[in-house]
Amino acid sequence: MDIFATLLKDPVIWFSFGGLAIVLGICAFYVYFFMKNIKENN
Repeated sequence: MDIFATLLKDPVIWFSFGGLAIVLGICAFYVYFFMKNIKENN
């Protein structure tokens, strides 16, 4: 269980997960944006 303590305490891992969350959020926004525009144009 030491790996979980390391995951919770390491700031590098938090910044990595935060960066991934931001990138995935941007990707989800663009998927929604393009799907909405494609549906409106048809």
